[in-house]
Order: sequence, then C-alpha cells, then structure tokens
Amino acid sequence: MIILPAMDLMGNACVRLYQGDFGAQTRYPLAPADALAGFEKAGANWAHVVDLDGARAGAPLQHDFIAALARGSALSLQVAGGVRKRAHVRSLLAAGVSRVVVGSLALREPETIRDWLGEFGPDRLTLAFDVRIEKDKPFVAVHGWRELSALRLDEAIAPFAGTGLRNVLITDISRDGALNGPNFDLIRDVSARYPDLDIQASGGVASLDDIKALRSAGAAAAIVGKALYENRLSLEEAIHAGA
Repeated sequence: MIILPAMDLMGNACVRLYQGDFGAQTRYPLAPADALAGFEKAGANWAHVVDLDGARAGAPLQHDFIAALARGSALSLQVAGGVRKRAHVRSLLAAGVSRVVVGSLALREPETIRDWLGEFGPDRLTLAFDVRIEKDKPFVAVHGWRELSALRLDEAIAPFAGTGLRNVLITDISRDGALNGPNFDLIRDVSARYPDLDIQASGGVASLDDIKALRSAGAAAAIVGKALYENRLSLEEAIHAGA
C-alpha cells in the first residue's frame, strides 16, 4: 500500500481543515517546498497536494505555484483542487504533475471525464468521491462537502465502467481531520466490490495500526495528513507499515 503524505495549500502556505470547514483551519509554519523535501527524505515516492483556494473558488488559483513545486521535487505529485477544464489537466501534467484529481465534475459531467480518461490515460487521473454515511449508505457530497447529492457511491462510480478507470480516492467526511480512525468498513466494501480499482483511503488516519488495518481492508493507498503535521505519526514508519 502506498502512503501519500498530504499537503493542503491556502495562500501558498500549508494548512489543514477540519471536515472541509474553511473556518476551522490550522496553519503550519513549514514552507511547502520544505514539506515536500521532508516527505522525500522520509522515503515517500508520492505526495497528495490540494489547492484549497482553487477548490473553494471552483477554478485553479495556485496551479502555477504547484507546478513550480512539481518541477522542484523528485516526488510524484497527485494534485487536487479547482480542476474544472481539460486545459487545467493538460497544464498540470505538462508542468510535471504525475496525476490530477477530479472531484464533483465526475458527478456533473461523467461523459467529459470518460473522454479525459481516454485522452490522458487512467494512470494520470484520480476520481475523488467524498461521502457521508446516511442510513448505512455512502452518499456523495458536492460543493466543497456542503451539500449531499442523491447519488450513492456505487451510482457515482457506475458511469466509468469500461473506461479503464483505475484510481479512486474515497473520503469519509466525518473522519477528515478528526484523527479518530478511518472508515475501515467503507474501504473494505469498496475494495471488494471493485477489485480492478486502486482505492485510495482518506480521512482519519492517526496511527500505525490504522495504516495496517487499511492495508488489510484492501486499500491500494492511504492519504495521511494531520497526523504527520502534529507529530502523531512518523512518515517513515507509516511507509514501512504500509509496505
């Protein structure tokens, strides 16, 4: 299982939100380039970078800055936030980003994303589905997690059957930034239902036991954020636990 240390950016600075709430943010003094260098030193091969300003605005606001980070780092970067157009994907990939994350657009315009998967290839795109559990079913949230759609997770994934889709990032919103453990049942269910997908688990990782349990649940990758910044978890040990 691959460990992707997360770096969320606002105003070119590293921050963490609590359950997507921009009013509940923690800002960290570590410079983004230094954070990536630290990830690399710990043995990471990937990092998950989010343009939070872009995510809130619905348009890329820090993509030039992120592109500069990609050019200056040996890490493979998976980048999310503000991706709405083909040109956004193309420019990030051209700048050296390894994989681009697409979120709510996959719900609104699945045919567009099917085209992108054909054009850019399944290795270059990750579809992100942020869910809330309602009546024991995962429903996909939209608009920065502020609204719950009528689509269950399986209904959101269904339009991409036969496209070669490989990378899917699943976040249980209730676990994000809470450090109370991931939703193992959700990851186990999705991994078993879609064995051809590489499921990335996000939200709640706080310990090495969480990493090991996600690996056992079938996750191909785990996003780890707040636990690293608050020194609850060693990235080097997390990578070893996921191997």
